Amino acid sequence: MTTDMGKLPTGFGRLWSAQTISSLGDGVTQAALPLLALTLTRDPMALAVVTAAGTLPWLLFGVLGGALVDRWDRRRTMWVADTARAVLLAIPAAAAVLDVLSIPLLAAVAFLLGVGGLFFDTAATAYLPDLLRRDPALLERANSRLRGAQTAMSGFAGPPAGSALLAVGRAVPLLADAVSFLLSALLVRTLPAAPRPVPEARESLLRQARAGASYVFRDRVLLGLALRPAVGNVAFLAVETVLALFAHDRLGIDTYGFGLLLTAEATGGLLGTGIATSLGRRLGTGTALTSTAAVEGLAILGLAAAPNPYVAGLALAVCGAGMGATMVLAPSLRQAIVPAHLMGRVASTSRMLAMCAAPIGAFLGGWLATAYGVRTPLYAAAVLLLAMTAVTASMTSNRQVEAALRAAAPAGDPHHPESSDPVQESTVQTGSR
Repeated sequence: MTTDMGKLPTGFGRLWSAQTISSLGDGVTQAALPLLALTLTRDPMALAVVTAAGTLPWLLFGVLGGALVDRWDRRRTMWVADTARAVLLAIPAAAAVLDVLSIPLLAAVAFLLGVGGLFFDTAATAYLPDLLRRDPALLERANSRLRGAQTAMSGFAGPPAGSALLAVGRAVPLLADAVSFLLSALLVRTLPAAPRPVPEARESLLRQARAGASYVFRDRVLLGLALRPAVGNVAFLAVETVLALFAHDRLGIDTYGFGLLLTAEATGGLLGTGIATSLGRRLGTGTALTSTAAVEGLAILGLAAAPNPYVAGLALAVCGAGMGATMVLAPSLRQAIVPAHLMGRVASTSRMLAMCAAPIGAFLGGWLATAYGVRTPLYAAAVLLLAMTAVTASMTSNRQVEAALRAAAPAGDPHHPESSDPVQESTVQTGSR
């Protein structure tokens, strides 16, 4: 890791630190907000409103947010978004101290935090290729470290910390997250300036947003990369909706055991982020993406047929590894091939498609479980994932990926692999075919 990190620019270390600190705060809040809501009401619909509010910004104006990011300075967008979220969290913290906290307030805070997250995440995704000179190998290493830190902080460290801090006081986890946002904003402000996006002809924001979305649907590789999380979210949310019931009724797992089951998936995710770069180097990015998709589908199939908790835990760990590797390889490829002035819109379009697919999966899982039994959503998810693998395999093949990288490479750019020794780079980027 030290050797690889030495090849990354100094600014990446500060970006990594900022996102790691912020992910820890996110994990704290992700655990604290539902628990805070639970202290106010036992109405499942009210609790669902708080949970759903955080996803609404992506559904309502994800592509428009990407268009704005493509107009703005990306570094400034990141630190302003983090500062705004820090100030925002002071409101429910004060309400908790004054004992005037309410479900509508928590839902509004979750929504506005989602807005801040939309702008920060989109700007960070667009900023990273500029920082790393759009080098695919560097982007894979960087995304591996960013994703690994995010999983560790928001998946492992943050939630138990949020629960523990909530026991100290209702305002404490919110203030802790506010501090994490402030620290992140301070670190982001020290990052090197990136080139401003090239101004386009004067067009309306809506027209520019539409141009970004159409760019995704016209490009075969980008469409394949966008379909993966969209279809995947339908499948994974169908599983997640019934997983607790499946674990309890079919596997005999209690509440503590269910937590361990989820930890197995997160552990697999960490492993996947760690091996993603090596996997892409050995198989080629296209083949690696097809392989991880197939692994996810087969793992969910194994989960559906699991006779005991141990097999179920192993299946979830394998699925998590496939997802972790995908979440490194796919964004890295997208960042390497998308023009800088479109990066925000392309990233937000892909994210919005994935977010829109999630409720479909949740309702599908609930309906299938009610009509045909609790294992049925798992089998349906496995079939959906394997079908998606077959459809997208040709869209993101090694050949398609090579062509996209060649088309995106600036002529004579010594930092881009497609401008270097073609024999050496075919081994590094696409493996043997």
